[in-house]
Amino acid sequence: MNSSPDKKGLILVFTGPGKGKTTAALGILFRALGRGMKCGVVQFLKGKWETGERKFAKTITDLDFHVMGLGFTWESDDIDQDKKAARLAWEKSYEMIFSENYKILILDEITYAFHYGWLSPEEVCDALSKKPGDLHIIITGRNCPSLLTDMADLISQIESPKHPYKKGVPAQIGIDY
Repeated sequence: MNSSPDKKGLILVFTGPGKGKTTAALGILFRALGRGMKCGVVQFLKGKWETGERKFAKTITDLDFHVMGLGFTWESDDIDQDKKAARLAWEKSYEMIFSENYKILILDEITYAFHYGWLSPEEVCDALSKKPGDLHIIITGRNCPSLLTDMADLISQIESPKHPYKKGVPAQIGIDY
């Protein structure tokens, strides 16, 4: 990892069972965009429906937003296709990591690809250990593997002691998607 002392590319992990991991990552991304930084997002799971962030991303020139997933695995029609999509998402992520075009890169919900055995945490950690020195990588998803949390510079554990879904309230436009 090459970097100057005042510019260190950080690895941030937003994990835990609560709502808001992607939202926290996007908050950092929008802060960086406001500073004129080139940013990228690769979504590993979301894909079947168009979220508000996905619609808005189309309007931002310094943002490359790739929705690579086929939707939530519990709704999957073909797990083999989901596995292929995760591999393609990682290949796109790898390309973006080493392109030296980005200052912030979000690997959204990549942790699910580890849990299902579609990607190896070792492979991802190896790539992250060789990333450009000033590239910040944000990893989101539940149950982030310890290999990744061990190398992270920041870990935020998102909890959800209260959630409207538990009372039968469905996902809300503008809040959940």
